[in-house]
Amino acid sequence: MSSDGATDRELVERCQQRDQSAWEQILARYKRKVFGMAYKFTGRYEEAEDLTQDIFLKVYRSLESYDRGQEFFGWLVGITRNACIDHYRRHRREQIIVGEDVSNMSDIRCHGISPHGSVEAAERSRMLRRCMNDLPEELRSVLILRDLKGLSYREIVDQLKLNEGTVKSRIFRGRAELAGMIRGIVPDEGVTRKVSHGTGH
Repeated sequence: MSSDGATDRELVERCQQRDQSAWEQILARYKRKVFGMAYKFTGRYEEAEDLTQDIFLKVYRSLESYDRGQEFFGWLVGITRNACIDHYRRHRREQIIVGEDVSNMSDIRCHGISPHGSVEAAERSRMLRRCMNDLPEELRSVLILRDLKGLSYREIVDQLKLNEGTVKSRIFRGRAELAGMIRGIVPDEGVTRKVSHGTGH
């Protein structure tokens, strides 16, 4: 029960009505527990933080289909367990809200486009660049540093002179907005798969 007396079900209903404060209460209530499960699975603090971000991004995107008759925490644990299994199957591959395609965009920027699949890769890169450019600067900058340049949270904090909580919050919001943009462009494509490793997935 949160400080305002809201139950999980009430918070979910408010989230479904786009109440940001309700979502922040859900995060405050369960983030530590989810992180604990992720850390127990990965054994690495920062990897567990990324996995926790992916899990909550998937939760956020799944709230519309949440069955209110189901216990929220049990539902959350199920998503967490599946995300950890997916994480293992990917052999600890780095994940961001739009899946592997953002990494592909970075590869294209650094190494150019190979003859094989160059048309698809180039189009995907252009689409992702457009979406990234449409993000607010405060969100775009942290995503570039985290997901394209691979900086740690501490490095981003030092570079942008922000506190760590703000950095993590902006990364989460940026990934969520980017995934929504891409879904609007290519709803049937795999670029938005895995909110969890694919914001995942």
